[in-house]
Amino acid sequence: MKFIIQRIGTPGDDGRTLDMTPDGQFRTPPQAPWAARILRYAIVVAVLAGALAAAALVLWFALLLIPVAIGAALIAYAAFRWRLWKLRRGYSSYPATRP
Repeated sequence: MKFIIQRIGTPGDDGRTLDMTPDGQFRTPPQAPWAARILRYAIVVAVLAGALAAAALVLWFALLLIPVAIGAALIAYAAFRWRLWKLRRGYSSYPATRP
């Protein structure tokens, strides 16, 4: 299968523009309008604020999980100690009943 992609423009125009003065110096591109510059800075500030909010939310969630992890560790330790106590009680040297 063959795909043909053509650019719309005048024949022989490849879309690149070389803007030079007659004496061979390059022209500086025109500066963006002030509204476009303000919009650009507003978008950058909004993205940074969103990233900061997401980082704060992740940190809050991680700090919220610390007591849960401590509680789970205490429950696991208590269950482990309970099993050890049950095993020691079952294998004691004294008989459970006397004949």
